[in-house]
Amino acid sequence: MKAFVFPGQGSQSIGMGKALADAYPAARAVFDEVDEALGEKLSDLIWNGPIEDLTLTANAQPALMATSLAALRALEAEGVRITDAAYVAGHSLGEYSALAAVGTLSIADTARLLRIRGRAMQQAVPVGVGAMAALLGMDFATAAEVAAEAAQGEVCQAANDNDPSQVVISGHKAAVERAVTLAKERGAKRAMLLPVSAPFHCALMQPAAEAMAEALGTVTFHPPVVPVVANVRAEAVKDPDQLRKLLIEQVTGSVRWRESVLWMAAQGVTEFWEIGAGKALSGMVKRIARDSSTRAFGSPEDVAALSA
Repeated sequence: MKAFVFPGQGSQSIGMGKALADAYPAARAVFDEVDEALGEKLSDLIWNGPIEDLTLTANAQPALMATSLAALRALEAEGVRITDAAYVAGHSLGEYSALAAVGTLSIADTARLLRIRGRAMQQAVPVGVGAMAALLGMDFATAAEVAAEAAQGEVCQAANDNDPSQVVISGHKAAVERAVTLAKERGAKRAMLLPVSAPFHCALMQPAAEAMAEALGTVTFHPPVVPVVANVRAEAVKDPDQLRKLLIEQVTGSVRWRESVLWMAAQGVTEFWEIGAGKALSGMVKRIARDSSTRAFGSPEDVAALSA
């Protein structure tokens, strides 16, 4: 049994998806559709840079979605169907890619929503006020305790439960810095601040959640053709209204990726296909569900290997 998983922010790179677009007309059509939806040539930025502009949250989010959907269209051109997957899931913004993949959202609506989401997340907290940090070699329960202890009246939360040895925390900069020190004292192998522009997936993102509630209320949600394992629930959801509600909760809620993968494995998923840029999720999956197999599809060569 397969699951298709879609990467989140941090997987972006200049040139991603270009070879797919050159090799598959259906993949190029995705980039054209995103460009038209946004009223600008995002594809030119994706393929030519500069990386500083592509990394901006408001650009990176629709760019990564476009690359994932282009990869999916290439797979479809070679006979793969979205319904070959028992479940789909995406890491943070990747959940939007998953929803576009299963027909819950149109690609154009998804691109516009991610542009709004990126801007809203960036504007929710002034630069320098918030921070995020990765705690390596520490389980989620311990990381959550460290974050709570470090808060001292400020916001500090466990934001991403990525795999058994990697938790990301988020909140006020001073509180996150206190948590980094505490984590090292409590036995974390490494604890370091991340080069991000805002403290995602914590209570400081409430203004962004309100902006997304308004934006999501204007968009039509269709029933997914494959169940979506939602970040904040770590289980499959099929109801369109629930999926809409969970996208709002996701802005301030934890990304329960480890639990999501374990849930899919418990349902019988043995193969995880990462659709889009990079291989970050494949690495996480192997550390979570050790008996599973992973494949990443981000280039024509990856797609061609299916029939080799």
